[in-house]
Amino acid sequence: MGLAALPSVMRAGGMSMVLGEVTPGPEYLLPKGLRQGATIGIVSPASGAIPSDIADFINLCARWNMKVKYGENMSRRSGYLSAPDEARARELMTFVNDPTIDAIVCARGGYGVMRILPMLDFGAIREAQKVIMGFSDITALLVAINQIGEMVTFHGPVASSTFDDFTVNSLTSVVMHQPSVPLLSFQDSQVTTLGSGTATGRLTGGNLAMLVSTLGTRYEVDTTGAILFLEEISEEPYRIDRMLTQMWLAGKLQHCKGIAIGAFRDCETKGNGIPGPSMTLMQVLEERIGSLGIPAVYGLPFGHVRSKLTLPLGVMAELDASKKSIRLIGRAVV
Repeated sequence: MGLAALPSVMRAGGMSMVLGEVTPGPEYLLPKGLRQGATIGIVSPASGAIPSDIADFINLCARWNMKVKYGENMSRRSGYLSAPDEARARELMTFVNDPTIDAIVCARGGYGVMRILPMLDFGAIREAQKVIMGFSDITALLVAINQIGEMVTFHGPVASSTFDDFTVNSLTSVVMHQPSVPLLSFQDSQVTTLGSGTATGRLTGGNLAMLVSTLGTRYEVDTTGAILFLEEISEEPYRIDRMLTQMWLAGKLQHCKGIAIGAFRDCETKGNGIPGPSMTLMQVLEERIGSLGIPAVYGLPFGHVRSKLTLPLGVMAELDASKKSIRLIGRAVV
């Protein structure tokens, strides 16, 4: 699918994604939207990847008539990192400052972003005004740029993701410079309502473990008046409980307007850790999230799932927990 007009309804399984009407934009600086002929830089601020991992993304860029520039660290290895900290920070800032690169997509998550945050120039990142995207470990980078650089960032696919029609349609509607395309809205009857009602606020969030790991630092997430979105993978229910409880103790859950939770992948108990019977994931979410008395849902498609939404941090959104929907009410790019 190229840059032609998007369909009004996009489906993935039992899900539907509808493009709605435009309303005023967000308070954060909007990056420059992608256009045909753009150059996408692939960087590795966390763990590395191999060329075959990103074949699907390369094919997508070819369909979009866009060029790709690879960072030198993508196929390097330094333990579980793609490269030493200084090299990863330098690669990212080189791509930020390179005027021939129009957007930056992280090769993959893994681990390592937190180690380079003090080495980044957030003023230069804001001045460059480029789309920067990823998820999982990349959460720490997205939140830091969004809050310190006061610029919209994108919780969406990494270059090693699978780019099916649902993922591509969501990505296109959010990051492309297409003023005529209505704003993105998603609704799914299979989503679970944890707390009823409707909330409006700026989007922020990402991987739960990364958000917890940055608490107490200058990079911790600010959830005041926000729609907080959370995703996770391969964690026992008691560990989810512990992380959500830490977020609650830090005041991060109580200050939200609403909470949108992705489909936590492989997070039911496997009998590891605490002896005896386990609570289910849903029991944990109902106790930790449902008890807050704010609009909240579980099961939205973002994060560690094949078909994923692209969610822009800093853009205003409406979460309707009763209708099981989320929609943007501001553009994410200019």
